[in-house]
Amino acid sequence: MFEPLETILLTVGPNDESRLDELGETVLQVAKPTGATVVITHVFTPDQFHDIAEELGMPEIAETEVDKVLERHESVRYFERLFADHGVDHEVKGVVGDISDGIIGIAEETESDRVVVSGRTRSRVGKAVFGSTAQDVLLQSPCPVTFVKAKD
Repeated sequence: MFEPLETILLTVGPNDESRLDELGETVLQVAKPTGATVVITHVFTPDQFHDIAEELGMPEIAETEVDKVLERHESVRYFERLFADHGVDHEVKGVVGDISDGIIGIAEETESDRVVVSGRTRSRVGKAVFGSTAQDVLLQSPCPVTFVKAKD
């Protein structure tokens, strides 16, 4: 018998705008029947964080206040509305730093039962040269990972 999921970590990246529906549907399929809480997260590199903060008119905000930036992030707002409409408990938790390490750290900190990531198919050369955040998360996650592939 499987233990019910209590916490699902939904990772939202800068290239996920085209797959928000797929990510949302995937998480709802698991979270709704189990009553799990969804932790919506985005890990920013320092440069990404400062660029977004500047765009949002918050140029002086400290990296430790990343959740204030996330609350105004359009993808995060989309998921907050979606989960609220479906009666799914959720929270927002962000971090600034290495993306893979940040996702793994939040999964550990929140004691997540599942991590949901997305990505695109890349060639072997592309993976070798540029690495893959999703691959790192798949290999290092403290819990099972659901990968939502981008539609080509």
